[in-house]
Amino acid sequence: MGLRQKRLFLLDIDGTVSLDATLLPGSMDFFRHVLESGGKYVFITNNSTRSVADYVEKFRRMGVPADESSFVTASTATVQYLKARHAEDRIFVVGTRSFRSELARAGLSVTEALSPDVSCALVGFDDELTYEKARALCELLCTRPGMPYLATNPDLACPVGFGAIPDCGAICGMIRCATGREPVYIGKPNPIIVDMCLAQTGFSKEQTLVIGDRLYTDIACGIAAGVDTAVVFTGEAKPGDLADTAFPPAFAFPSIRELDEAVF
Repeated sequence: MGLRQKRLFLLDIDGTVSLDATLLPGSMDFFRHVLESGGKYVFITNNSTRSVADYVEKFRRMGVPADESSFVTASTATVQYLKARHAEDRIFVVGTRSFRSELARAGLSVTEALSPDVSCALVGFDDELTYEKARALCELLCTRPGMPYLATNPDLACPVGFGAIPDCGAICGMIRCATGREPVYIGKPNPIIVDMCLAQTGFSKEQTLVIGDRLYTDIACGIAAGVDTAVVFTGEAKPGDLADTAFPPAFAFPSIRELDEAVF
């Protein structure tokens, strides 16, 4: 199915449609055209620093029509994963206050404290990270080597206005250097996020396009889910990266503006 037949657009956020709280050129036109065509856009992000409610408010402030159905985050995918496998566990969490609150609202038992009843460890993208949090996680992983160790996403850097900051994958890399432990990642490229979007919207895989700026998360996620993908070069990926990538996109565009022109 060609680009003009796509109706469900699963969009990464940082580096794809916005940087910080600023929309990238062409993003608003793209959103408008999707709605006018009878389609739907859903933002699928590995950024777990904000809850879905936080994202709805952020996008409304930027003037983007959005509600809770417009977002599936690594946090929501993590909630689904944990409720299926660790619903009764006490979970030690390295993450933001918003992330911990979202987990707690879902009925999960979360803590920042080292205690005997902790039976699972989880790391999110934490822009409130302290050395004490990292030390506590290392102590937990070193003293309880068989404990399940999870993380929201493997992204190494999160694009911001001045460049980039360490993301969840970089935090986990630091922990790996100290403990030798590697987590199970739940967010992109795990296809669970795409599967959740398809189940919620009712669109088919053939009608769906995953759009992002990272090959090893965004594009790999779409490929793993069996849907078409498009990379934009406004974030991490550059045109030269396509020559030897293990995750070749079906389409590539300089920015969301050129993708908009190709679709609509």
